[in-house]
Amino acid sequence: MEKIRDAILAGADGPSIAALGIPATYRAAHVLASEQTMWEGTPSAQKDPRKSIHVGEVATPELAPDEVYIAVMASSINFNTVWSSIFEPVSTFGPMKRLARESEWAKRHDQPYQVIGSDASGVVLKVGTAVRQWKPGDHVTVHCNHVDDQDNTAHNDSMLAANQRIWGYETNFGGLADLSVVKANQLMPKPAHLTWEEAAVNALCNSTSYRMLVSPNGAAMKQGDVVLIWGATGGIGAYATQYVLNG
Repeated sequence: MEKIRDAILAGADGPSIAALGIPATYRAAHVLASEQTMWEGTPSAQKDPRKSIHVGEVATPELAPDEVYIAVMASSINFNTVWSSIFEPVSTFGPMKRLARESEWAKRHDQPYQVIGSDASGVVLKVGTAVRQWKPGDHVTVHCNHVDDQDNTAHNDSMLAANQRIWGYETNFGGLADLSVVKANQLMPKPAHLTWEEAAVNALCNSTSYRMLVSPNGAAMKQGDVVLIWGATGGIGAYATQYVLNG
């Protein structure tokens, strides 16, 4: 991964990045299924994520036709990252086992570890055989909404889809890693004026606030509305405040 990162930082083009290949393993922040019960009897406030999150090498999964490998240049921590690490309100290994029953490709998510993280910006390294709109070298931001585009219940409002999940929380291979595997429909072009870090912190919180307040699937807020923002200093609340102030 160091060779890939150095090439990206040096401005290598797409074909040059694609020629570097995909490593067999990569460094990732992950939790272990064998430690799901480590916090039993411990009050939530005393659970220390530093004891349950491990940083080390994990195997690179095979790429499904509708997925891409990305070299992660920046990621961020959300509440669900903390929830994964303290196994509250439930262990996330249960949702991944249920996901694994949906298809042959989904079986990859059922591992003795979970790579966590639900935000990322990075560079496309390789695309699956069914991916049309992305190519190696593309600079992207990843949103966390993990849905099956063959599920008709996802077509109008994907958040209400029968199998909607949050990437890196209810799925494996999340963003707190040197490499990640995402569905192609999770990708958005990285805004050129943002740094990698700035591009990596917007998608989850911002899209949540947008959906709840602005979108036709939410409150459809308009200028003049009185809005109560509960928890305005958090990530979602901070974006919500900006939407309200700007109408």
